[in-house]
Amino acid sequence: MIVVDSEAIDRVLTRASMVEALRAGFREAVVTPVRHHHPMARVGEADAMLLLMPAWSDTSETLSDDAVMGVKIVSVTPGNAARGLASVVGTYVLMSGVTGAPLAVLDGTRLTLWRTAGASALAADALARRDARRLVAVGAGALAEHLIEAHAAIRPIEEVAIWNRSADKAEALAAKFAGRAFGVRATTDLEAAVRAADVVTCATMSATPIVKGAWLKPGAHLDLVGGYTPAMREADDEAVRRARVFVDTRAGALKEAGDLTQPIASGTLRVEDVVGELADLCRDGAVGRGGEDEITLFKSVGTALEDLVAARLVHRAVVAADMVNDS
Repeated sequence: MIVVDSEAIDRVLTRASMVEALRAGFREAVVTPVRHHHPMARVGEADAMLLLMPAWSDTSETLSDDAVMGVKIVSVTPGNAARGLASVVGTYVLMSGVTGAPLAVLDGTRLTLWRTAGASALAADALARRDARRLVAVGAGALAEHLIEAHAAIRPIEEVAIWNRSADKAEALAAKFAGRAFGVRATTDLEAAVRAADVVTCATMSATPIVKGAWLKPGAHLDLVGGYTPAMREADDEAVRRARVFVDTRAGALKEAGDLTQPIASGTLRVEDVVGELADLCRDGAVGRGGEDEITLFKSVGTALEDLVAARLVHRAVVAADMVNDS
């Protein structure tokens, strides 16, 4: 078994390799039970959450040496923001799908950042306009940097605006992109930024809508990443009403995502209005965007398939590069 830390993950991955691995992975036969949620009460701060996300190659018909299985163990602790620590911490255990023997233990936090941004970019590759040049990032947490990088890897992004409730965090994140081919700036005027945006990507833990549908211009793509419970919300009903809606998985998003469950409960959105999921967008000949002026919306809550595919990609790359750290 090998141990793969965050630095090794960064060294062996590229945005393109992650997007293409996910594209291929969504075409595979993989078993992905809905993840386990275990709320944990915390005195004096918001509840924490323990998440377990198992997945395995479907070997019911064919047993291949490439078969893998794994589980991600994640803690989500909102109170960590006040401690100056990451809110999401995870570990991934990758095993042989044939023998069950452990292959690797990976930094699940970094793996999650890469695969989540990769899934958003994969969806945007089908749903965002080909000429998308202006990107708005809502939220300046750890995931925001990865989302900006991933979207810029699949579209000709020239301008990026970052909005965050704490303006200094938006400024700090913008400074990290100094010298890049695309310009990055912080903004305090979210409405103006969204009205000009071709792509809006949101990664917050908001319980109330931040992005208003009335702000979205024709042809915009809205990428909602942050909310992972029915009580969380990043966009309002009008955004959902105006958009052609896609999800990473129906099983997850229609159960866990407040951005969809709340509009469904209010009658703004019907379950049958959800056009498709990532697996549909990855099929040969799949159609995503229906027209240049169409507004599209992608809601992700994460799926264990993405973690399994990402962990396998990293493991193979680390072994091929002879970067093995045995344990």
